[in-house]
Amino acid sequence: MSAIPGTPNRELRSSDIEAVREQLGRDPTTPFTVVARCSGGHPLVIRNAPRDAAGAPFPTTYWLTCPEAVRAVARLEAASAIARFNEQERSDPAFAQALLAAHRAYAEDRATDLPVSLEDGGVGGTRRGVKCLHAHYAFHLAGGVDPVGAWVAEQSEPIHIEERPGRVAAIDQGTNSIRLLVVQPPAEAGGDPTELARDMVITRLGQGVDRTGRLDLDALHRTVDVLARFCRRARALHANQIRVAATSAVRDAANRDVFAAAVLEHARDELEVISGEREAGLSFLGGTHGLDRSTAPPPFLVLDIGGGSTEFVLGREPGRADHAVSTQMGSVRLTERFVTTDPPVPHELRAMTRAIDDTLADVEAVLPIRDARTLVAVAGTATTLQAIALGLDRYDPDAIHRTWLSIGTAERVLADLVLMTNPERAAIPVMAPGRGDVIVAGAMILTATMRRFGIERALVSETDILDGLAYEMVDIR
Repeated sequence: MSAIPGTPNRELRSSDIEAVREQLGRDPTTPFTVVARCSGGHPLVIRNAPRDAAGAPFPTTYWLTCPEAVRAVARLEAASAIARFNEQERSDPAFAQALLAAHRAYAEDRATDLPVSLEDGGVGGTRRGVKCLHAHYAFHLAGGVDPVGAWVAEQSEPIHIEERPGRVAAIDQGTNSIRLLVVQPPAEAGGDPTELARDMVITRLGQGVDRTGRLDLDALHRTVDVLARFCRRARALHANQIRVAATSAVRDAANRDVFAAAVLEHARDELEVISGEREAGLSFLGGTHGLDRSTAPPPFLVLDIGGGSTEFVLGREPGRADHAVSTQMGSVRLTERFVTTDPPVPHELRAMTRAIDDTLADVEAVLPIRDARTLVAVAGTATTLQAIALGLDRYDPDAIHRTWLSIGTAERVLADLVLMTNPERAAIPVMAPGRGDVIVAGAMILTATMRRFGIERALVSETDILDGLAYEMVDIR
C-alpha cells in the first residue's frame, strides 16, 4: 500500500482495516488512516490517499464510514438539502465565498500528500457547489472549516445515543511534533477512556531553539496551522475542554508568548508550559497505566526520548512516579549540535556518544536507576525502532504496543540507520514524515541507556505523556 504515490508513512491499525472493510462491505481501494472515531471506538472518518490502488485520482480525501452516520446524513440529502445549498450558493455571495474557501482548503489539504492532486477538485472532488453532504460532514469532523459540514453536524448529531458528556482533548506540543488525543470518559470507575481521535504531525517547532533561544517564525506558522486544525477537530467531536501542554522547545524559547497567544486563540484556554519534572511524571502515568506487573515487574524506569529533552522516571506503582530527572538531551537537540553530514560521519557519532555518556553519568548520580527491573520506552524513537525491528510494512500501533525490544535488536537497527541517508530513512514504511533525520540520535540515546545500565530489553509503549495529559483530565491515575 505504501508504494502508491502520495501515501504518507502514517499509522494504520490492523483492527481498523477490518472495521472499515466491514463498514464499507468491501475492501478499501486506497490506503487510509483513521481521523475520527465514534463512541464505540470504531472509525467514523478516514483520510484516503489521493490515488487509489490502480493509480487513479481519489478526490474524496475525507470519507464518512460509520453506517449510522452515513444513514443520518442520507436522510438530509433525501430532504433536498443539496439542492437548497446550491441555490444558496447562487443567491448568497457570503455563503458562496465560504464554500469556495472550503473547497480550496480541502484541495490544499490533499495536496500536502501529493502536490499534483491539487487539481483533483475540492470537497468530494468538485470545485464549486455542493455534491455530497457526507463529504462535507467528514471534512468538518476532520477539523476543516466547512459551512455545509457544520450545518450537517447541527442537524444530525448526536449520531450515537450512547455518547457521554465530558469529552476532552489533550494536545502535546513537543520539540519535534504536535500530537492530539480526544477521549470520552469511561462509562464506569476503573474503566479506560474511549479514544475518539489520535493524530501526530511533525512540524519541528523546536527548529534552531537550541542555537537561538527563540522559536523560528516559519516553524511557528506551520505548527499553529496544525494546532488550529486539531482544535477544530476536537470541538467537532464535542470535546468541552482542550488542554495544550508544551515541553522542551517552548520552555527554552524567549518568544514563547507568541505561541501562547495562538493557543489561547484556538484552544480557548491558557497554554501549559510544563517543567521537565512535570513532563516526566505525565510520561510515567501514560506509559505505565494498567501495566501487568506479573510480566513487567517493578520498579519501573520510564525513558521518554523527546526532541529537546529526555526524561528518566522511576516508580514502584503503575501511574505513580517516585523519582524523575529531565535532561537537556534530545534527538533534535543532539542532531542540530553535532550532525552536519548525511549520513553522519564517525567523528559526529563519537561526539554524540560523548554527550550522551556525560548526560547518563549525571542521571546516575542523582537517580537510583539500577534499581529498575523493567524499562518502559515511550515516544517516537522507541516505537519506530520497534516497528522497523518487527519488519512492519506500515506503522501499526496494535503490533507495537507493549512488545519487547532487546538491546541487540535495537543496536542492529541503529547500525543500519547510521549507514542510510535521510531520504533512505524517510522511505522506510514505518518512518513518520520528518523523523528520519533525527532517528539516529534518538536511537543512540536508547541504546546507550540500555547498554550502560545493563538493561537487556525494553517494553515499548505507545502510550506516553499525551495519554497522561488526557488521563488527568478524566481523573484516571
